[in-house]
Amino acid sequence: MKDSDIHTGLPFMKMHGAGNDFVVIDSRGREAVMTAGLAQALGDRNRGVGFDQLAEITDSDEADFGLVFWNSDGSQAGACGNATRCVSDFVMRGLGAETISLVTARGGLRAERAADGRVWVNMGAPQLDWQSIPLAREVDHLHLPLPGDPVAVGMGNPHCVHFALDAEAVDLAGLGPVIEHDPLFPQRTNVEFASLISPGRLRMRVWERGTGITLACGSGACATAVAAHLRGMIGPKVVLEVDGGELEVDWRDDGVWLTGPVARVFDGVLSPDYIAAHR
Repeated sequence: MKDSDIHTGLPFMKMHGAGNDFVVIDSRGREAVMTAGLAQALGDRNRGVGFDQLAEITDSDEADFGLVFWNSDGSQAGACGNATRCVSDFVMRGLGAETISLVTARGGLRAERAADGRVWVNMGAPQLDWQSIPLAREVDHLHLPLPGDPVAVGMGNPHCVHFALDAEAVDLAGLGPVIEHDPLFPQRTNVEFASLISPGRLRMRVWERGTGITLACGSGACATAVAAHLRGMIGPKVVLEVDGGELEVDWRDDGVWLTGPVARVFDGVLSPDYIAAHR
């Protein structure tokens, strides 16, 4: 990269939460730059940077900042819990704040730093009626008419949660894309398989729509916790063991709260030529 590219290119951060990895672009103070083509190009782990989701930070008149999420196939996501935690940690450090507000396609959310340093994000109330999830027709969301008797939960994006005796034994790579594209889900769906390990602890694996198998999914952890609680398997608090570590969910009166590890891995600059080629 030429020295001039450092000043004219597009800065980005690479972050992850429990192995769920993100490219983060801070567009505050300037026009949002992301397009479907650029997001898809950046999501290529060989020819771009690679990510599970891309998060673009934007200005907001309603909150401290806004967030827009993109999947690696160039489609947009309505919610991304782990990216929200990572970006909230970054913004909090920059502002010297312990509490911040943000706006996503889901609406207004709030993040708080706990005494142990972890960032908790309120992901909002779960969407439990068939039109909001959304589903293609009115069915019992607690017992979908699909193999495995799954639960549908909306967390700003749709989730289809399955409970199995052993989540490790599930053919996630084979079942994930089939369920993602089932006609019951007009906007496709994220797919979770979970098993109860002990009281208050679940093992969860996830197939994310537009991305595939990921090491963790924050909104998926929230949806799985809600589904397990509604099925009477757990209380409102749960630890979820995911492929990339552990996430913790607490379904409170004011919403579903999520926390877990965050990491800022490196910063980089996209060259002007790369951006121009993929806009």
